[in-house]
Amino acid sequence: MATWEKFATEAPDLAGVVRERFQAFRHHVLATVRHDGSPRVSGTEVSWWGADLVIGSMPSARKALDLRRDGRFALHVNPGDGSMEGGGDVKISGRAVEVVGAEQRAWVEEVRPPSPDSHLFRLDLTEAVTTAVSDDQTHLVITLWRPAEGIRTFHRA
Repeated sequence: MATWEKFATEAPDLAGVVRERFQAFRHHVLATVRHDGSPRVSGTEVSWWGADLVIGSMPSARKALDLRRDGRFALHVNPGDGSMEGGGDVKISGRAVEVVGAEQRAWVEEVRPPSPDSHLFRLDLTEAVTTAVSDDQTHLVITLWRPAEGIRTFHRA
C-alpha cells in the first residue's frame, strides 16, 4: 500500500498522467464492497488535499458506510468521450482510510462541503493502471504500477 505522495515519488510520469485524467473530469466511478460482499458502484469526485488523494462523502452515504466497514475500493476515471485520447483509460485501487478529528474539521473548514459532518477518506494505493492505444493504433499499451513492483508495461493486440 502506498500514499499518493509515495506513488508520485516512485512513478512521477505515471502519477502525472493519472492526476491529469482525474482532473480532466469532475465525476468518476467508485466501486466499494457491500455488507454482503457484492460490489457497489457510486459516482464520486476526487481531489488532492495536501499530499493526499481524497474523496468526500455526504454523512452516512452508502459508499461511506461501505468504506468504513471495508476500505477496499477501485476507482475508474471518467472515460470522457470514449476515444481514449488524452492519456487513455485510468483506474486505481487500494484502501480508503477515513480521516477524522482535527484533520477532518480542517478539511471541512477549507473545502466547505455541504455538511460539516461529511466524511473524508484518504485513498492509499495498491495499484494504478493506464490503458491506451499505441501510436500506430495496432495494440493496447497497459502500464501498471504497484508499490512493491514498480512500473510494468504490457502490449496487448
